[in-house]
Amino acid sequence: MIHETIVTTAACDGRPHIAPMGACYEGERIVLAPFRPSTTLDNIVASRAAVLNFTTDVRIFAGCVTHSATDWPTVRASRVASVRLAESLAHAELELDELREDTERPVLLMKCVHRENHAPFAGFNRAQSAVVEGAILVSRLFMLPAAKIDSEMAYLQIAIDKTAGDNERTAWGWLVDAVARHRAGLEAADGQQPVAAVHH
Repeated sequence: MIHETIVTTAACDGRPHIAPMGACYEGERIVLAPFRPSTTLDNIVASRAAVLNFTTDVRIFAGCVTHSATDWPTVRASRVASVRLAESLAHAELELDELREDTERPVLLMKCVHRENHAPFAGFNRAQSAVVEGAILVSRLFMLPAAKIDSEMAYLQIAIDKTAGDNERTAWGWLVDAVARHRAGLEAADGQQPVAAVHH
């Protein structure tokens, strides 16, 4: 089972880095497998630390993958050389236990050394889940056919229309714009007239 989380790390100079990332478990250890090149990977190898953040603010997922908003407030972690989201519902502090090298996608096996809860989890609504799924699609625009992107975004749009609040609509708009920018870039590369971005 893969859990969609926000991973925060810190560079050697303390500069925070925030990235949506799927995490799974291998026994008691948490597995992260970022694709190269990866600032998250570089920071974890250097500091041997990371933090899993659990949040329902799906703007963070969409903002990071679209580069629409990446400067989310962070604070120092309690026990590891890293940072956590200031507004997370809960977080888990991790230390690197094993690195399995790979030229494309190294595997980081992390040991949890500290957990904290900060606020109650009220549950995801459908729009929040739709934004997370849309963010995953946007992160794979370079590898998925346009027809698949369109059909899945159209299906997810139903949940946005029915259940989204302001945060979810903002996040969804970033994702829709990112798809349009990607298409415009492809058309420009092909010598066609780029289409205007769609705003919601």
